[in-house]
Amino acid sequence: MIKKYYLLSPGPTPIPPDVLAVASEPIIHHRTPEFSEIFMQVSEGLKYVFGTKEDVFILTSSGSGAMEAAVVNTLSPGDKVITINGGKFGERWGNICQAYGVEVKEVVLEWGDDFTPDQLAAELRANAGVKAVFSTLSETSSGAVYDIKGYGEVVSKTDAVLVVDGISGLGATPCPMDEWSVDVLVAGSQKSFMIPPGLAYIAFSPKAWKLVESAKLPKFYFDARKAKKNLEKQTTPWTPAVSLIIQQKKALDIIRNLGMEKLLEHHRVLGEATRAGVKALGLELLAKNPGNILTAVKVPAGIDGSKLVKTMQAKYQAYIAGAQDPNKGKFFRIAHLGYMGAFDIITALSALEMTLDDLHFAFEKGSSIRGAEKILKENWQ
Repeated sequence: MIKKYYLLSPGPTPIPPDVLAVASEPIIHHRTPEFSEIFMQVSEGLKYVFGTKEDVFILTSSGSGAMEAAVVNTLSPGDKVITINGGKFGERWGNICQAYGVEVKEVVLEWGDDFTPDQLAAELRANAGVKAVFSTLSETSSGAVYDIKGYGEVVSKTDAVLVVDGISGLGATPCPMDEWSVDVLVAGSQKSFMIPPGLAYIAFSPKAWKLVESAKLPKFYFDARKAKKNLEKQTTPWTPAVSLIIQQKKALDIIRNLGMEKLLEHHRVLGEATRAGVKALGLELLAKNPGNILTAVKVPAGIDGSKLVKTMQAKYQAYIAGAQDPNKGKFFRIAHLGYMGAFDIITALSALEMTLDDLHFAFEKGSSIRGAEKILKENWQ
């Protein structure tokens, strides 16, 4: 049997054929009017997705590079911050801050747990002099989404800035930067932006720019002031990933033609269908506030979680993601992010049912498909 590869992970995500195709076009030089025009079109398109009037800077790096840029451009040695750690990527905020000598008050959550704006307000009252609050929009390791709008309302009443990792969430769940008082927002290219890994994006509010002007942490490649100065000249301070930027222009054209409201609704439907499917199998979600980016599902008792993921990948070519340390084998993650459609969800659930059957888990065969189909058909447009 010919086996077809199904990419169902939370990053990289599938790429539209038209976007893949433009990468095969002849390379152009990055210090030319031709490239500058494309570069500025991408910069403007990113503002649309970010929901901001501020500049969005394009970095040649993974999303973690933008996270590091957020830290080094806003803080000085010894500054005090709060980080919300509900998984691997919330944890990463703390690790980056500590690497640069920043004093970290880490709020550690059980993976999948929620953290309310009232709880954040209490942390700010208990920790005087906090310069920044670091959070995630969507915690990719757990499938949980957080109340960034509520966090913005709380933090905006203080001298601190709100820094948000929107790498997996932006474009799949709401996070309008200006409207929600987000001061620094970062994103990555390989999620809902629908291009390969290699680009990261970052924007600063006017409140955050005041910190940028006084920040003393060391930086060179990720210096936002250099990026701003060069953006005024319609270019970048360093050699950009030319082909990726050209691909991003094509993908942003698709996003703008569809519209953000429809893009977010698309992800909502896929998320609800996936959750309906796994619940129909009698499986339990990990996140108390699950998002439309991916669905994290607890491995049922008596099943080897690592074997489940490996079977779906090796036997059925359905590349979902397992749990990361320290929770390996305890749950698995099915993404519904970016260039995915309704029948990708049906494929994922079919592969899941076949895998569970191989592992001798008792369930009503076809129940996940029926559960998902109900949601998909009700919302079909």
